Amino acid sequence: MAEKQTILGRIAQLARANVNALIDSAEDPAKMLDQMVRDYTSNISEAEAAIAQTIGNLRLAEADRDDDVAAVSEWGRKAAAASAKADSLRAAGQAPEADRFDELAKVALKRQITFEQEVADAAPQIAAQTEVVVKLKFGLTAMKEKLSELRTKRDQLVARAAAAKAQSQVQSAIGSLNVLDPTSELSRFEDRVRREEARVAGQAELQADSLDAQFASLEDASTDLDVEARLAALKSGGPAA
Repeated sequence: MAEKQTILGRIAQLARANVNALIDSAEDPAKMLDQMVRDYTSNISEAEAAIAQTIGNLRLAEADRDDDVAAVSEWGRKAAAASAKADSLRAAGQAPEADRFDELAKVALKRQITFEQEVADAAPQIAAQTEVVVKLKFGLTAMKEKLSELRTKRDQLVARAAAAKAQSQVQSAIGSLNVLDPTSELSRFEDRVRREEARVAGQAELQADSLDAQFASLEDASTDLDVEARLAALKSGGPAA
């Protein structure tokens, strides 16, 4: 009986376990739930074996009680038959033979009383065992429901962890896109183009300045030639052009 109480206590303790509280307090909820699933599965297997044995013992006790009940009826019939035979013999004037059958009737009645006592003694034990079996079955059902809850929690947690990981990867990818913003690359390229255009414009301006200087020098040279020609005319006595 003590073993049954131990099994019943363990089943009750496991069935009352607060899964949410255990998850909140666990450093690694997924591993904790996996371990709990393994523990519950093992405990359920052990509980099923123990309950099966308890039920088997109860059925044996019930079968023995039924045999005792049948024996009560059987010895009652034998006692009645022996008593009737004694009465018949006594009526026929066979007193010694009648007394022998009366003694047989008494033996049968004693056996009947013995089996009645066994039936009476078995009644509370069978009732107690029946109550234990009912509680064990109820507790086993609760454990199986808790195991189902654990598996559901574990699957939900694994799915949430996978979703969180995927979200983290998406956020990381988005962050990388922000760092490598294509518009910022375009802006830098545009700046490079503008600087190149400015450089080309500067070169063009420098070249324009150089051409102006060349034309200016040509004009100066032309003026000098004209002066020289006039000077030469003066020296030759001719009029200045």
